[in-house]
Amino acid sequence: MGPYLAAVRNYWSLLPAVVVIVGLILVYAVPTIINPQWTSSITALFRTAPLPDDATPEEARRAAGILGPQQLKSRRMLAIAMVVGAVALIGFNISLNREAVGCYKAARAFGAIDGPDDKDPCIDKIYGTFIGDGSGTPDEENPQPAQYYQLIKGKKPKYLKWIQNAPKYDEADLVIGTVGKCASDLKVEQLEDKIRVTIDVDVPCPEDSNMSMTPIKLKEPLGDRKLVTVDDKPMTEINPDLDSWFTVLKKLATGG
Repeated sequence: MGPYLAAVRNYWSLLPAVVVIVGLILVYAVPTIINPQWTSSITALFRTAPLPDDATPEEARRAAGILGPQQLKSRRMLAIAMVVGAVALIGFNISLNREAVGCYKAARAFGAIDGPDDKDPCIDKIYGTFIGDGSGTPDEENPQPAQYYQLIKGKKPKYLKWIQNAPKYDEADLVIGTVGKCASDLKVEQLEDKIRVTIDVDVPCPEDSNMSMTPIKLKEPLGDRKLVTVDDKPMTEINPDLDSWFTVLKKLATGG
């Protein structure tokens, strides 16, 4: 599991506790679903209280662990509910990893480096821009280039649902990632023949372990226009997203 989860908070550190809980549930629940009388008879073997001499037939049956029709039904239903709970517990644990790893990988794809923000990537490492919307033109004589963008319309990357201050799918055509410290300096000029994206600072933004995602709503459809940056250098389109459930399970099983 190491290579897949090493960089983020490993919710599978809970795995030993999860395994114990699920194991105990299944040891009781599976035989009970098959035949509730089995587990009832086994537990009756560990009863130490003596049966009174004047015990009624019903008390004798209970002491021997013999179940009636209604008890058989209720115990089987309880066992099924416990199995469903065990599966839900495992699924919730996997879901936490899927979201955390997806956010981490998205931030890395946009240029974030490893650092202290890795522990909670959907909160600290990648998030929606809080200040600035990319509007306006640069004031600096030598603005800095932006590198990556991701189209939103029609693709709807799922990791965006889990980040802090997430942009809404229907309010953006694309997102541009910048280092958090420079997010408010992002400038997007929507021209007739191209879309120019720059960072309005005169020195390169320092590398950081977090990435701010600025949603951009286009005034006109993108069409054949290219996204360019300083000196009309083309930007790079990327498409990070959460892994599928099948991929996550495969990687967790193989250490992928």
